[in-house]
Amino acid sequence: MTSLRHEFYETDEKLTISIFDRGADPAQVSITFEPRKVSYANGEKTLSLEPLKGQIDPERCDFTVGKVKVELRLVKMAQGRWGGITGDAPNLLQTAPIGPTTSPAVAEARAKPKKNWEELTTKILTSEKEAGIDEDPNVGGDSTVNSFFQKIFGDADDDAKRAMMKSFQESGGTTLSTNWEEVSKGTVEVKPPTGSEWKKWN
Repeated sequence: MTSLRHEFYETDEKLTISIFDRGADPAQVSITFEPRKVSYANGEKTLSLEPLKGQIDPERCDFTVGKVKVELRLVKMAQGRWGGITGDAPNLLQTAPIGPTTSPAVAEARAKPKKNWEELTTKILTSEKEAGIDEDPNVGGDSTVNSFFQKIFGDADDDAKRAMMKSFQESGGTTLSTNWEEVSKGTVEVKPPTGSEWKKWN
């Protein structure tokens, strides 16, 4: 009978045992999982680990046979760290519930509905599309501003159209008025934006 070197690492949910049995034949390897015991046999090479520090779920445990080692994955019945493979530790099932443990704060956080980011993005994009010229003349840049003025011009009466054309031409595009009574009194002055200087190009 040959003893086998082995080591382990664990998470709260699983404990993984690596048994170093180089060149093990998967057809010859026999592994038995029990609630507090794991048995390994490969010809004359055997390894028995009991009692396990906590209970495992034999139905969910599995293993893989590699060229250098055989890896056993034990699924714990109760979450928590064992700190070792075997030992007379108290049965974790008596102090911890089966399955994932959750604190009240975590349970409450999980109970809150998750945000549907895709739905929020769609709503934002839709609302942006719905913001048209009537709501914001600046939507869409210069082309939209031009169409905004075209809409005003198209809906205006003859006097307002004359006022718009006269004020726009005489002010060099710096003023646009729809008040024909005011515009008809004289030449419309050039009023460049604040911080700008008007220059006439010949």
